[in-house]
Amino acid sequence: MAAFPGAKFKFRIHPLFLLVGVLSALTGELLLFLAAALAAVQHECAHAFAARRYGFSLDSLVLMPYGAVVSGDISGIGKRQEVWVLLAGPLANAATAVFFVALWWLYPETYPYTDVAAYISFSLFAVNLLPAYPLDGGRILKRLLSPLGEKKSMLVCRIVTFAIAAGVLGYFVYSCFRKPAFTALAFGIMLCAGAFGGGRYGRMTFSREKSFKRGVEERRVAIAADRRLRDCLKYMTEEKYLVLVLYEKGDYLGELTEEEYLAALEKGDYALPLKDCLPDFAKEA
Repeated sequence: MAAFPGAKFKFRIHPLFLLVGVLSALTGELLLFLAAALAAVQHECAHAFAARRYGFSLDSLVLMPYGAVVSGDISGIGKRQEVWVLLAGPLANAATAVFFVALWWLYPETYPYTDVAAYISFSLFAVNLLPAYPLDGGRILKRLLSPLGEKKSMLVCRIVTFAIAAGVLGYFVYSCFRKPAFTALAFGIMLCAGAFGGGRYGRMTFSREKSFKRGVEERRVAIAADRRLRDCLKYMTEEKYLVLVLYEKGDYLGELTEEEYLAALEKGDYALPLKDCLPDFAKEA
């Protein structure tokens, strides 16, 4: 699916989301429900904006009864880039919480109208940094453990997730002797189920059919020849045709057209140095 600005973005509402919304209205908790939904959408949109910066498209958002989910496929993204994409959601919620705290400091009278939104934003920030899969913290943990291999890193993440879920469910059992914390029960079950799940992120694809009809400017980017293919995804936009001008030790080495660059990407080796994609270099090799 194309991921240029203005491209189709899939948005869907799960039927259970509507059901929970109706129940919230009947129990007088509609404001809390809507505030949580908005905070969740902000969280997922922050992931999408961060991914777009690195040339990846998160183009499907689903409102779920427990929040929101944005999906795609991040195959080929660098470790540091993926960590920043994962951190973008919690940091966006943290920024919102800090904004409301600052607002209370300047205008204390706004507290009764914004306290719910602030607490929800801070809760999303804190909860999503837990090292439990598939929360953002759990995905970051899995990425940091990637040198162990896919199976071992996933095994460690599941063990940690189940340990945290056991703690949350234990708290629910304890709360039953006072006032049952059904939120903890739902969260614990979600963690247990989520340990076997995973998200997909969709890679950007590019079509010049429409842009060439109206004319498109050329964008030339001078870059070191030993940089990786994935490092240049962020330079691609619909508005400009990309040409990579490669330099090695300060000397001009050659140029990669957009077609040559995309052809190299299609082979799937995103860690390949740019110089290895030059036609003349490839022939010599």
